[in-house]
Amino acid sequence: LLPRPLFLRRIGAHILLALSFVVISLAIGILGYRLIAGFSWIDALLNAAMILGGMGEVTELTARSGKLFASFYALYAGVAFLAGAAVLIAPFAHRLLHRLHIEDAERPERSR
Repeated sequence: LLPRPLFLRRIGAHILLALSFVVISLAIGILGYRLIAGFSWIDALLNAAMILGGMGEVTELTARSGKLFASFYALYAGVAFLAGAAVLIAPFAHRLLHRLHIEDAERPERSR
């Protein structure tokens, strides 16, 4: 089993990876809303953050290109949420599986 300091370092690395994924995803949304939908920077940030957070859009879209971008970005945001959650849960699940394996290996063999 990985020692606690190394395990905490692994958790930190996973948190950093998940945060960088969120920042990149937010930047994609901001640029898309700004360049494709024609929103101001602050409205682009607000809408991208709301979609990425699972709340939904704030500003109504009128252009077809903006609606298409928002549709695909919303689908991406759902997958990004699941991927981020998996990255954060992975070190804990990995440690649990190792712990269960160690306990199983220490148990004496049963006779049949």
